[in-house]
Amino acid sequence: MINQGKHSVLGIEVSAIDYEAAVSQIMQAAVSGQPLTVSALAVHGVMTGVLDPEQGYRLNHLDLVVPDGQPVRWALNWLHQTQLSDRVYGPTLMLQVCDRAAQAGLPVYFYGSRPEVLEALIQNLQARFPRLPVVGSQPSYFRQVSTQEMSAIAATIQASGAKIVFAGLGCPRQEVWAYEYRDRLSMPILAIGAAFDFHAGRLSQAPGWMQKRGLEWLFRLSQEPGRLWQRYLLLNPLYLWLLLLQLLGLRPSTPTILPQQERRYG
Repeated sequence: MINQGKHSVLGIEVSAIDYEAAVSQIMQAAVSGQPLTVSALAVHGVMTGVLDPEQGYRLNHLDLVVPDGQPVRWALNWLHQTQLSDRVYGPTLMLQVCDRAAQAGLPVYFYGSRPEVLEALIQNLQARFPRLPVVGSQPSYFRQVSTQEMSAIAATIQASGAKIVFAGLGCPRQEVWAYEYRDRLSMPILAIGAAFDFHAGRLSQAPGWMQKRGLEWLFRLSQEPGRLWQRYLLLNPLYLWLLLLQLLGLRPSTPTILPQQERRYG
């Protein structure tokens, strides 16, 4: 079990942690009814915080930010000598948490995406983990919600008896959601993005050899070029350039601290 705490990657505090330690921390919070915000962050997620100081503030106030992408793991190893042998991939983390929740009888809740995705996701997960108690789901509003709606969403999730909630709103909306609901939900919130579509069978995951070599972005770009080309073809080179500057000591590693503003994504 590896948990070396948080380390700066371009000013975003990323947890140098492995699957075992991450799942253990999530389960402890679920059992004890404690809030815990978790994000699986790849290069795009890191860059949202680099380019938007308010988002950087939110990311740095989440409890656990795991290195979802290989380039983020590499950055931890290069910059901080963490010697992590594997990333903590959001879709795999989701499966491991569901497995442990099924074993422990801990109810889970799914928030985000579309009704048909949620239906397929829950069906597939319960086929894989027959003992997994799913106590509710709610699709995204695909807009900002009012304060009253935000309170109603939190009340519904709490009243369901859920011990863990998975948020699949896409980056950066899901990280905003996790940050803003942390004090409203006494349970772990896992922001795991594309895992909903992957496990619902709506999107294909990159082959293992591409994932290990940090080429998952190329596979996803080939699937959704119109939506993802700016994310990968512009942000990936910028990430590498800024990472080189941090390695050379030419870029501050500390984040900009700004007060956050509510976004209330739903």
